[in-house]
Amino acid sequence: MTDGARDAEIYLQAASLNREDPLLHGSLLRFPNYGQLVMTGDLHGNSRNFAKLQKFCNLEQFAARHVILHEIVHEEVFALDAVDNSHRVLLETAKWKCAFPDQVHFLLGNHELAQLQSHEITKNGRVVTHDFEKALHAAYGADGLIVLEAINAFMASMPLAGRTSNRVFLSHSLPSPQMLPQFDPTVLLRTPTEEDLRDRGSAHLLVWGRDHTEPAISKLCEILDVDFFICGHQPQESGYEVLHERMLILASDHNHGVFMTLDLNKPVSLERLTNTIYPFAGVA
Repeated sequence: MTDGARDAEIYLQAASLNREDPLLHGSLLRFPNYGQLVMTGDLHGNSRNFAKLQKFCNLEQFAARHVILHEIVHEEVFALDAVDNSHRVLLETAKWKCAFPDQVHFLLGNHELAQLQSHEITKNGRVVTHDFEKALHAAYGADGLIVLEAINAFMASMPLAGRTSNRVFLSHSLPSPQMLPQFDPTVLLRTPTEEDLRDRGSAHLLVWGRDHTEPAISKLCEILDVDFFICGHQPQESGYEVLHERMLILASDHNHGVFMTLDLNKPVSLERLTNTIYPFAGVA
């Protein structure tokens, strides 16, 4: 078996495990009322932070610990001719899912959705979706297409959101205030359709939204019956931001990146949430 065929099988196995996740209901992960959840922000191919995350989580020793990953692809490179190697980190996350299928979970990010739909995203003068595929074909040669197809299956298997019994909602982002009237929350109760995923569909609105206002967040708390949101999507130079005392935005893709822990059996407050935000730099 070639390296490409082997890695394609890993992605397909991880995709199957995502779809069969016992916590998955529709497109929503429902976490138990015990144990701990580790939530990340956008990872964007940061291999050093991912390795530190694995070390911190130590899933071999903590069977009641869950971890969520999202926005894994499209590495931030600093030259137009640099290679985007985020597919290597994506493969490691798929391997982690295969090793710990009941503890490692994924959420669909807008970059995964764009890659899945061949929708161009331009960042710092680069079309990152094209650069991702270019690097993939350079790495796998003749097997590039079968690996890309397996990656697409893996991305398509990623749930839209998670929620905890102590009323925290976890997603890559939230619908923008101006698009909130078009958002159908029942998308969380089903496997998203093509209509849900396309532009202005409810899944698309969920992963692409920005500029959240206090009234919009309060309305979403009411619609989704939660008290707090933990998301990524919006860049955070210092690692995180607290928005309107209800929403935490995390970034895990740079030297000041962070992750956070959430005890699933304890009442949640903003103070408790912010006190459990950890910098990757602090993981030896």
